[in-house]
Amino acid sequence: MSIPREWHTATVLNNGKVLVAGGCDRGGYDISECELYDPLTGNWTSGGSLNFRRNSHTATLLLDGRVLIAGGYGKTFGMTEAELYDPKTNVWTLTGSMNYGRGDSTASVLSNGEVLVAGGRNETQDSMDSAELYDPLTGNWLITGKMHDNRSSHTATILTNGKVLVAGGGNDG
Repeated sequence: MSIPREWHTATVLNNGKVLVAGGCDRGGYDISECELYDPLTGNWTSGGSLNFRRNSHTATLLLDGRVLIAGGYGKTFGMTEAELYDPKTNVWTLTGSMNYGRGDSTASVLSNGEVLVAGGRNETQDSMDSAELYDPLTGNWLITGKMHDNRSSHTATILTNGKVLVAGGGNDG
């Protein structure tokens, strides 16, 4: 990569390339620059720039091939802002903002194409039990049911019955 980074995301696109987005550089500064890795050539190229510098965000490949980036830490601890990457145009655009700012959360694409974002840490660095649904057709977020416990840095796995299993993570003690 052209920029060393940590706390970034890496998403395999439908064309086989890998989009690496955001993160922190060696100095600990949030970055907005994104890069594309082509496994056929072994080369890295520009993936444009996020509208907001961020780290510890989610990156979700939508059913239509775009990538949804949501939350993270950057201009605030627990960002609400979300944006979309279109690999056809190599352009980032803003979409609706989440109802709650969060970083260290999970994002899962449901069978209907909506994205479930769950848990994470809010602006006061407290773990959260809230969850939201993103509708890629409207760009809107809807608050949905709460998890049993507050948690961040957990996992979320879509089961064969369509339910999402959330496991582990931290919950402030």
